Amino acid sequence: MTRALDGNPGHIDILAAGTAMRFLTAYLSVTPGTRIITGTQRMQQRPIRILVDALRELGARIEYVGNEGFPPLRITGTELTGSEISLAGNVSSQYISALLMIGTVLPKGLRLHLTGDIISRPYINLTLQLMRDFGAQADWVSEDCITVSPGGYTDTPFTVESDWSAASYWYQMMAIEGIKNEKIKGGDRSSAKESEDSTKEEAHTAEIELLGLFAHSYQGDSRGAEVFTRLGVHTEYTDRGVKLTRKGTPATRLDEDMVDIPDLAQTFVVTCCLMDIPFRFTGLQSLKIKETDRITALITELRKLGYVVRSEQDSILLWDGERCPADADPVIATYEDHRMAMAFAPACLVLPQIRINEPQVVTKSYPAYWEDLQKAGFKVCQDAMQS
Repeated sequence: MTRALDGNPGHIDILAAGTAMRFLTAYLSVTPGTRIITGTQRMQQRPIRILVDALRELGARIEYVGNEGFPPLRITGTELTGSEISLAGNVSSQYISALLMIGTVLPKGLRLHLTGDIISRPYINLTLQLMRDFGAQADWVSEDCITVSPGGYTDTPFTVESDWSAASYWYQMMAIEGIKNEKIKGGDRSSAKESEDSTKEEAHTAEIELLGLFAHSYQGDSRGAEVFTRLGVHTEYTDRGVKLTRKGTPATRLDEDMVDIPDLAQTFVVTCCLMDIPFRFTGLQSLKIKETDRITALITELRKLGYVVRSEQDSILLWDGERCPADADPVIATYEDHRMAMAFAPACLVLPQIRINEPQVVTKSYPAYWEDLQKAGFKVCQDAMQS
């Protein structure tokens, strides 16, 4: 996103970054100038009509360059005169956040009504809290309505918390290592640098330390720490971040509504399979429109490892322990999805022969992921990863 905004280019290619596509679509609608915003082939297959229609209702000038309802878009920034819109509550929270963040620069502010079930409410609350931190007046006025007052933002010193979504993969390693009695190799202690200095890890045989994570976090994905306690991972909060240790006996089954933590679905699905813990995860309706169809991708790739995972109603993933013959040398397809690569890589703790295809996809959210694994004692090769 920083690269896309640098130099105010007339043609913006955000590659596979869906968040950037949605946030920039709203931002460019209120920024003077005409620009075309596009992305990878997969990005051009991801729908954006809901956001475009909402912005047009507010007065935005947006045209589809190719297929109707999909990127690329030609956007001419202008002052938006509208101030009130309605949106289904079960759409991607990124559509909602994109609209909220420009609300404070609209002449009349914004009143946003959400209809039906509201999924991913924690992500909406995260957006509202950060807006308030930078001087905006934005809040829920009822269970299904948010108002944003006009007035803009103010420059404010701010400490950015490390990413709980990225931290989940280190929780995953601790959980898998514990159940299989494996060890993270690489000496007494190895430090790692996550997401360009945002988080550091120190790992040895019984402890992992993640820096920059807060006990009282704005991030909805911080709930992953509580779920991982049921998989035998204990979190100790310190003034530096968190320390992870193995503690207790993992659950024999995990049933969880993940409507508020969909970005952790891949982590928990893969973890539970590798730990032989049957599960039923609901609230996953947004996975169909992520970087890839994550429901189908998980089912396909886990079969390569010998696990028969099933889906129901396009929003539920479940595994009852059913197995199938596994590939002798499994190669995991990542589908241009950073979370597919990072969720499957820890499987090397029990399946050393596993390979991750197109590993560079991790650059989208955690550029130093492979480097950090090496620092933690993993052997990472150009065409394979193993412990």
